[in-house]
Amino acid sequence: MNEKRKQAVALAYNSQEHIAPVVVAKGKGKVAEQVIAVAKANGIPIQEDPSLVQLLSELEINDAIPEQLYKVVAELFAFIYQLERTFGEKK
Repeated sequence: MNEKRKQAVALAYNSQEHIAPVVVAKGKGKVAEQVIAVAKANGIPIQEDPSLVQLLSELEINDAIPEQLYKVVAELFAFIYQLERTFGEKK
């Protein structure tokens, strides 16, 4: 059985610059591993959601997420912000 190649998509949101989160990095295989390693090294939370990654991987770098994904991504960001408030930001 073949394992699926690892995929990763990194999102960023700055309400001053964008109306929705944008894709800032993405990749498969070794590139995905590098995206994840950089996130871990910088204390950036990582969420594993293969279905969401599949949808987001269809976007290009600097593309805003589509309106259909606003709710799920907003819930994910809210969860991360709550964790940071509860446990403090990693430095």
